[in-house]
Amino acid sequence: MRTGSPRPDRPGRIRRAAARRRRALPAALAAIATTAVLTALAGTGPAHAAAAPAPSAARPAAASAHTLVGYLHASFANGSGYTRLADVPDSWDLIDLAFGEPTSPTSGDIRFSLCPQSECPGVESEDEFKAAVKAKQAAGKKVLISIGGQNGQVQLTTAAARDAFVTSVGALIDRYGLDGLDIDFEGHSLSLDDGDTDFTKPTTPSVVNLIAAVKSLKAKYGEKFTLTMAPETFFVQLGHQYYGSGPWGGQDPRAGAYLPVIHALRNDLTLLHVQDYNSGPIMGLDEQYHTMGSADFPIAMTDMLLAGFPVAGNKDQVFPPLKPSQVAIGLPASPNAGNGHTSTGDVTKALNCLTKNTDCGGYTPHGAWPDLGGLMTWSINWDRYNDWEFQKNFDAYFGR
Repeated sequence: MRTGSPRPDRPGRIRRAAARRRRALPAALAAIATTAVLTALAGTGPAHAAAAPAPSAARPAAASAHTLVGYLHASFANGSGYTRLADVPDSWDLIDLAFGEPTSPTSGDIRFSLCPQSECPGVESEDEFKAAVKAKQAAGKKVLISIGGQNGQVQLTTAAARDAFVTSVGALIDRYGLDGLDIDFEGHSLSLDDGDTDFTKPTTPSVVNLIAAVKSLKAKYGEKFTLTMAPETFFVQLGHQYYGSGPWGGQDPRAGAYLPVIHALRNDLTLLHVQDYNSGPIMGLDEQYHTMGSADFPIAMTDMLLAGFPVAGNKDQVFPPLKPSQVAIGLPASPNAGNGHTSTGDVTKALNCLTKNTDCGGYTPHGAWPDLGGLMTWSINWDRYNDWEFQKNFDAYFGR
């Protein structure tokens, strides 16, 4: 039961342990655009699209056209209230269970359990939950375990941690009959070692081991395995300006640290939905800084993923574009859910611009992508609290 008025999920608030598992960007990261110490690396002009690697024989599990993705607070409660899996409306195509977390940051041993009754009155039993998973799947939906979140730091620094990750995540998928994995590594989970400057050939153990672990899971489950990722802009688009600690050191080593993971797994990736919220200003391909909260931000951030971009301003090292069907826009479901809430009107403008090249405002993307993957939101619970505004707008836009 909710007591009192909810407050926005945002960095720095001290709340009870379960509520602190929400996703939020640490304040130090939010200020990166103004605090980056290396100014010698200037941004470049629009990226030259580079060819993606040859597809692997086993294709990634396909998401439905224009997928609606939402995170479900399944292991904790907060001001949005608890929502049973069976009560999630049919509009939600892909449901990420938040969160699987490690026993310690470097153990690789991931655990997940349903929210306790004392914290979430009305929580379903495990058998009811498993039945709800099957019912969603019978209706054509996907249910994934999301690993990480703000407090679930995962650092696979050793081969033992890598193997524990594969074993424990596989056990959770089997126990609940899930469709796959969502990687929501935040904070200090991914960081690049000094000298690791080529996103196509990473050498940092935590990055190399994560890639290997996911490939092992994909090999185990095959084509049916669904893989999604929800990085923050700090770990992806910021890589256009800064990558790791840089050639001379001194930068935040987490900058752009998701890029080698995305690149190595692009042929296995179902959806990438970067969090276009809880972010500082990020430079786009137009060499201008873009700020969260309006249509401009998801337009510029998504365009970078669909056009490709030089990493750390190096035109000889271009992050290749992803397929439009692999990219979804991630936004908060309500002002309470995270910093950078974007109105439904601006969400519609962003979709129009990226899929039709209309309503683009001051930013002109490098193409029109009618097959854009869809929308993601944090979270289903917050959208329910907000009278399903995010879901209703998605359904209306795509005629569902």
